[in-house]
Formats: sequence, C-alpha cells, structure tokens
Amino acid sequence: MKERIYFDHSATSFPKPKAVADEMYRYLTEVGVNVNRGGYGSAYGAEEVLFDTREQIRNLFHGSNGRNVVFTPNITTSLNIVLKGLLKSGDHVLISGLEHNAVLRPLHQLEKAGVKWEVIECDPQGNLNQEDFLNKIRKETRMVVCTHASNVCGTLISIGEIGEICRKKGILFVVDSAATAGIIPIDMERDKIDILTFTGHKGLLGPQGTGGILFGEDMGQKTEPFISGGTGSMSDREDMPALLPDRFEAGTMNLPGIYGLHAALDYLEKNTITEIRERELGLTGYFLQKIEESRILRENLEIIGRKDLKQRIAVVSLYTEKMDMARIAYELDDKYGIEVRSGLHCAPLAHRTLHTYPYGTLRFSFGYKNTEKEIDIAVEALEEILEHGI
Repeated sequence: MKERIYFDHSATSFPKPKAVADEMYRYLTEVGVNVNRGGYGSAYGAEEVLFDTREQIRNLFHGSNGRNVVFTPNITTSLNIVLKGLLKSGDHVLISGLEHNAVLRPLHQLEKAGVKWEVIECDPQGNLNQEDFLNKIRKETRMVVCTHASNVCGTLISIGEIGEICRKKGILFVVDSAATAGIIPIDMERDKIDILTFTGHKGLLGPQGTGGILFGEDMGQKTEPFISGGTGSMSDREDMPALLPDRFEAGTMNLPGIYGLHAALDYLEKNTITEIRERELGLTGYFLQKIEESRILRENLEIIGRKDLKQRIAVVSLYTEKMDMARIAYELDDKYGIEVRSGLHCAPLAHRTLHTYPYGTLRFSFGYKNTEKEIDIAVEALEEILEHGI
C-alpha cells in the first residue's frame, strides 16, 4: 500500500492531536448530557467544559469577555450570522480581493435587500492596495470584511492597518480567520477588530463541526440572530434572549466537537503558535526551494502569489498550462498517495485577483507534522507526472 502523504491542511488539519479524539470519545461514552437543560451534576460538569473553552478562545484572541464567544457549526455559519444580522438596505461594504465564497455569497444574497458592496484591489501577489481601500470608503460604508490570509496563495493581509483605519472612521471591522487562527497570533484589541469569526477544524486543530464568533463589546446586542429557538434560558419569553452567548446559540450544541476543541486548545497552549508557524514556514520554504532547483518544475509550473516567506502562511498554489491540474492531483493521489487540492478552492474572486480564473490552481498546504522527506517525494512525483504528461 502507498504511504499516505497529506498536503491539504488548508481544507482541514490532519492528524489532530490524540487528545481531541480521546475527549470526544469520553464525552460520548461517559458524559453524554446536554447543557442548560439539566439540573444535575453531569450537566453542570459539561457546562464547565463549555465555559472553559470560551475562555480559551477569548484568551487566544484577546477578546474582552468569554460570554462574547458564540459557538457555531463552522465559520461559514459565523459569517452569515454577522453579515445578515448587521447589514441593512443602504449599507455599503468593502471586502478584499481575496475573499472566500463564505463572504461573497451572503453579500450577493444581501444585494437583494439593498446592501451594496465593493472589492478592494489586491495585486497578483495578493497584497491589498491601501490607496484603493481609502478611495472606496463612502459615508454609507458600514463594514469592512477581510480574510486574514488567502486560502489560495497564502498571502497575509495586514489586518492591524485596516483595523486602525476602520476605527478612526467609525466603520465596523470583521475578520475571517479561517486560514490563520491557531497559526498566526491575532489580538482583537491591538488589531481593532470588532468581530472575529473562526473555525475550529483547521489551525486550531479541533474537529469539523466547530466554529464561532468572538464579538467585541456590545456588538452581539447590535446583531440580529436569524436562527431562533430554545436556549434553556428565559424560556418564558417568545423572543430570543438579549444576553450572550444565548442570543446566538439556539438548539442543541455540538458538545462532542466542543470537547474535542477544548482538548485541541489545550494542546496549542503547550505547543506554541510560534513554534508551529516556524515549522510550517520552514516546510514551505523547503518546497519553494525544491521547485526552483528542479528544471522540469521551474520551467513548467508557476508559483502563484509570493515567492518568499514574508507575509504568508504555509499555502502554495501552482499553475500550469501544460496539463490539467485536476489530472495532476488525481495522479499524485493514485500513484503516489499524495493528497492535494485542485480547482478554485471556493474562492473565485481570489483566483480572478491572482489571474488563475477559471482554471484554478494545484494547492499544497503544509502542517507542522509534515516532513522534508514527504516534500522530496512530492517534488519527485511532480517531476515524473509532468515529464511523462507533457
């Protein structure tokens, strides 16, 4: 059997720390209760884990209050809650040229309700044009939504600079941290972030089905929930509670997932983000170097975005006109056991910005458990595929 080599950490991190599965199993076999819905010790114990996980998130991102941490099934749900709960007819929104469909599609829906939006230009390296940003701000501009890093080319956006401008001009600043949470330090206070959205299953090393929102002070009360139902609190009232996090947590939560996320955050506290980032960037640099050293790859593959390690994460997209990139991805898996992603990566706007639309790219994304040997195998595999396929 082929050895499995996983280079798709931008889709989801793998493997997870062993404690993640252990804690999920413990919940399902030893705990198994709900929260806010039982007046007995095991339910109170589960509530303590939930409370502790909120505090871990608050501490990680330097939020103001653990109650402002709202859990959702994923960051797409988080962004929908924020955009549809805050924006109304006449509002103007600015987004970067690297945004994911989790931002584009809700905004497209909101156009029908009278919300207008524009794209801030980014260059083919993924760098945001700050002059264009300033020029596109209007008196109706209510919100800026920005990914912290591109899931296509890995370029980091300087969210602190954007946050500073937004704060001075009274514009809400919403950050999509899907590609960076757990990998790049984020400080809501320092970066002037009003609302941070996050997912649990990528850099935070938790299971799928976990994500959330960290609201700045008073932002949760200003956001209208679009999912209503039982919260286990204020059950005599027909409207949703005003207090957070109950306001946005109707229905039964993914408690097995949150137990797993709690364990993942414990792991991150012991294995620092700085160490993980240095390891992943080291692998990225090694991969880029190997491509440059290979005549076949250098002549037939284009590296999309930044060619250096400055202002980036461990995501490398490659483009070629020599072969269909989906075919390359298939052969990498079929013949060599190497798992990567091809296509548009749910980010057609980013591909337009990077001049790789409509064909997309072949994306390698590395995790801290990958090795230089695995990269050597991938480089040799790419050489063989291109040499025989061209």
